[in-house]
Amino acid sequence: MLIALGGCSQHLFPTFHGSHGSASANATYPTENPIFVPVSDHEFVWHQVVDTIDDYFQISLEERVRIVGGVITEGRIETVPLSGATILEPWRKDSTRGYEKLHATLQSIRRRASVRVMPVAAGYSIEVAVYKELEDVDRPEHSTVGDSTLRYEGTVVRDKQDQEQTSITLGWIAIGRDTTLEQEMLANLQSRLAVSSPLNTSSSIGLPTQITLPQIQ
Repeated sequence: MLIALGGCSQHLFPTFHGSHGSASANATYPTENPIFVPVSDHEFVWHQVVDTIDDYFQISLEERVRIVGGVITEGRIETVPLSGATILEPWRKDSTRGYEKLHATLQSIRRRASVRVMPVAAGYSIEVAVYKELEDVDRPEHSTVGDSTLRYEGTVVRDKQDQEQTSITLGWIAIGRDTTLEQEMLANLQSRLAVSSPLNTSSSIGLPTQITLPQIQ
């Protein structure tokens, strides 16, 4: 297993190879959040956003973009908190490769996403926010600290509760945002909503791309 992990470390942990790995990641993903999408069809934009978010999380709240009284309203998506994907779950996309996947393997991490689709001039502005939370427990799992001690000065008292009690979740601690996952989701949205260049619009609407002029003798 150590040999296999050593050979696959380049693919599992690409961000652990110094500054060159982080620079290439920043060059791959867009830096704007929110991003501007020059698409006027609100139904097309909304369906693409929902399909992208559904690849990472389970949607719990969906407020669609609507036209009410001639005014386009803002759309919003909220997701169900999801426990972070570990190294042993490569098919899941909610943890990006490198530090985030290793962190979710060693700690109890969960994430949730909040997406806003805001109508602007000549398109839409899409904002993606992914929040990370750390599980807060009363004691480490399988530890003996804090267990009750039997008293022997009185009559015999039998403990009817299970001796192997697991740790109790007290809540979740907010530890910031997962910017790497935000950038990956925004890159997928940009690829889905990419429009053709204005130089290629003539071929898309059926106009001739080349005009042959008659020769003058």
